[in-house]
Amino acid sequence: MPEGDALHRAARRLQVLVGQQLEVETPHPRAAVKQLAPRLDGLRLEHVEAIGKNLLLRFEGGLVLRSHLRMKGRWLVLRRDDPIFGRPWLVLRGDEYVGAMFNGAVLELDRGIAQRLGPDILAEPPDYDTILKRLHAENPQRQVGDALLDQRLVAGIGNLWKAESLWHARVSPWRPLAEVTDAELRATLGAAHRLMRGRLDGVPGSAQVYRRKGRPCPRCGATIKSWPQGDDARMAYWCPECQKGEEPKTA
Repeated sequence: MPEGDALHRAARRLQVLVGQQLEVETPHPRAAVKQLAPRLDGLRLEHVEAIGKNLLLRFEGGLVLRSHLRMKGRWLVLRRDDPIFGRPWLVLRGDEYVGAMFNGAVLELDRGIAQRLGPDILAEPPDYDTILKRLHAENPQRQVGDALLDQRLVAGIGNLWKAESLWHARVSPWRPLAEVTDAELRATLGAAHRLMRGRLDGVPGSAQVYRRKGRPCPRCGATIKSWPQGDDARMAYWCPECQKGEEPKTA
């Protein structure tokens, strides 16, 4: 699933269209039925920003288009004369460049998503105090790994960066929030911000625990485990030695 850093990269690429009146098309039939192209075609794109896992495109007249890529979506920016293969959900044609979104899943005029999201982990700097307040207001028995994926609490962290940030902070994803100190939460959030910002800025790196089940932990050598977590059964990855805590009995 594209996470916050992927959306911020897309927002950067789409800046080449800001300030231009765009030709707007919705070639995919699932997007065409939303009747977005007739409302947006010919309008000036005033601003593009990423908030968490959402991309918001602000057009003149106060219209805001929200894109969420879910599991398989992606944004491409091409030269205007380059061929576009496949059937994108959305095509934005500017003077020299074209922005195209594929496998869109969510494409709609925004209804205030920004007000329903937690602080963006990629903000400079993130609002750690507000994130901590929201985490403290949650059920204290909620597992920290599950809470980090809740976009109402902190926007932008997905399964990859949940696993990696918890590993860097030496916090088990299975520990209830009541047993995680503020210092540990700040360390986890700080690691998520640093790692995601590094990926956004092109800093090379590789996963330490994500999708490495059965392989040795790069820090202590113990065998990395994985098990589904939360109502959505998103896979958690952790080192049982570096990230000690109560674990699911079947893991």
